[in-house]
Amino acid sequence: MEKIKEFISQQDRFARLVGIELLEVKEGYAKAKLAVNEHHLNGVDIVHGGATFALADLVFAAASNSYGTVAVGINVSITYLKSTGQGSTIYAEAKEVGLNSKLATYLVNVTDENDELLAVFQGTVYRKKEQLLPE
Repeated sequence: MEKIKEFISQQDRFARLVGIELLEVKEGYAKAKLAVNEHHLNGVDIVHGGATFALADLVFAAASNSYGTVAVGINVSITYLKSTGQGSTIYAEAKEVGLNSKLATYLVNVTDENDELLAVFQGTVYRKKEQLLPE
């Protein structure tokens, strides 16, 4: 799992640019965090929905690629329940809820440092036959 975590941390250039830190990857599971800074805020001084989505999307990608098989998103949705502002840290945790040879589905909870639920993300991936890492 450490090789998958390292690969995603290095290769996901957008997540790196935004400041997302991948904390843990296991088969069908991933967790990451984002320290909310001024550049993550929208016009009303709360964390931008795109920043929250990017965090959820990264753990979705990490969890779905954790088996070493390339998985690409084919459908996602997110529901924003609450927001937070600058100086907070938000976390996303992805858990696999369905898996077969071609498709897999994940639920992602986004929380703040007080474990309050900020958003719920659901995504489905198509699992390709190719390997994520060279053998």
